[in-house]
Amino acid sequence: RIFIIWVISSWFRRGPAPQEQSSAGGTPRAPSRNLFPKDTLMDLYVYISEHEHFTDFNVSSALFWQKRDLVYGDWTSGENADGCYEHYGEVDISQSVQQNGSIYIHVYFTKSGFHPDPRQKNLYRRLATVHTSRMINKYKRRRFQKTKNLLTGETEADPEMIKRAEDYGPVEVISHWHPNLTINMVDDHTPWVKGSVPPPLDQYVKFDAISGDYYPILYFNDYWNLQKDYFPINETLQRLPFRLSFCPLSLWRWQLYAAQSTKSPWNFLGEDLYEQSDEEQDSVKVALLETNPYLLALTIVVSIVHSIFEFLAFKNDIQFWNSRQSLEGLSVRSVFFGVFQSLVVLLYILDNETNFVVQVSVFIGLLIDLWKITKVMDVRLDRENKVAGVFPRVTFKDKSTYIESSTKVYDDMAFRYLSWILFPLLGCYAVYSLLYLEHKGWYSWVLSMLYGFLLTFGFITMTPQLFINYKLKSVAHLPWRMLTYKALNTFIDDLFAFVIKMPMMYRIGCLRD
Repeated sequence: RIFIIWVISSWFRRGPAPQEQSSAGGTPRAPSRNLFPKDTLMDLYVYISEHEHFTDFNVSSALFWQKRDLVYGDWTSGENADGCYEHYGEVDISQSVQQNGSIYIHVYFTKSGFHPDPRQKNLYRRLATVHTSRMINKYKRRRFQKTKNLLTGETEADPEMIKRAEDYGPVEVISHWHPNLTINMVDDHTPWVKGSVPPPLDQYVKFDAISGDYYPILYFNDYWNLQKDYFPINETLQRLPFRLSFCPLSLWRWQLYAAQSTKSPWNFLGEDLYEQSDEEQDSVKVALLETNPYLLALTIVVSIVHSIFEFLAFKNDIQFWNSRQSLEGLSVRSVFFGVFQSLVVLLYILDNETNFVVQVSVFIGLLIDLWKITKVMDVRLDRENKVAGVFPRVTFKDKSTYIESSTKVYDDMAFRYLSWILFPLLGCYAVYSLLYLEHKGWYSWVLSMLYGFLLTFGFITMTPQLFINYKLKSVAHLPWRMLTYKALNTFIDDLFAFVIKMPMMYRIGCLRD
């Protein structure tokens, strides 16, 4: 993934030649230069403030870190001889920050001997000062699912959480803090041309309005800050731990980080999807940090193979049902049961507010299952007998190839035997769910009960087709290509079910398949 990003970024950088860019007067724009030449001596000033626009240079408590005589482009100094420096301290916070207020970091680099305060006329130079800032707390949404035992009305939820849900609603926005942040100064002297810097790099390259040259590129790097390490800011905290690092950064690594930190174009679908993508990125980061490189490479290869098999299984499944003329040997009732399963899953994820992409994928699967019904039965609109006198009635009739074969007899027999097992299990699971689990309401109970039952005992629905195969003493009627690809994918799922972190119910589902 990183290599692909690097290739794309490199391709973008081979964009229009600088001399092709023109100014307002029509003359070509000259390439700009970095205002800080290589090996420039610099001073670092870091201020922490509750104000987005900082002016409190005279407030000593606002200065968090000051480091003099840094060398631009130095990769050998520091404690670890890597050009990096580190500072640890605690940030005093006010009542405003404790109550969901914002807090900002302001970073200034000046050429040695200068000061970032514009009011100090003798020590301040505009072209000798580079400044950047950002909000360092992060607002995250905490959801409260108001559930209870439907029979007793009792709940195991924390009483304090219940009170907060009553005060702030089911979704509460809370300020969070991460104790680590890295300031990167990109070691780059590319002759950038204003207006030709490719996105997302253009938002970081700042040009001076008068000279036309650009300031050194500063980048706040929190890529390796995992979501699980953030903690909420509240009234119990008086100080916040903060470890700040300064490191040089090469151009190509900056391109990678900038591309990764750019928000997904799918963000227009809502903040839920963006928060979900943060969690998914965390799993990738943890894998990169903790997984053996050989196992990681194997995982990438197997994931690609898994995706290919998934696509081929989907393609062959569509082709099989589209070209099927005879239904001999195929369980028609299983197709209807598949529609019921897909409908339950869709309603369940809608009730639990799963992200939009998952909802779309499940909805498409439901449409495909509905399309299969038109292939296994004759579906017609009865315009004479309308529903409520307005809508045509949909009629279903078994196809002749299904009725005339022994398949229908075996299919009915299989589902009759299946019902002897299925309905008692469903009743037992419904009682268990009602007695021991909490739910939002009766509608949610029905959906969660059906979903949990299908996830646990869904493999039983495969028995009608197995029964038909046994009676016919043949499997030639089955979509063997699709089943082969699914079998290979199931084998892969079984291997990774105990390697990759996932819910236990999903692991059981993998072994069930």
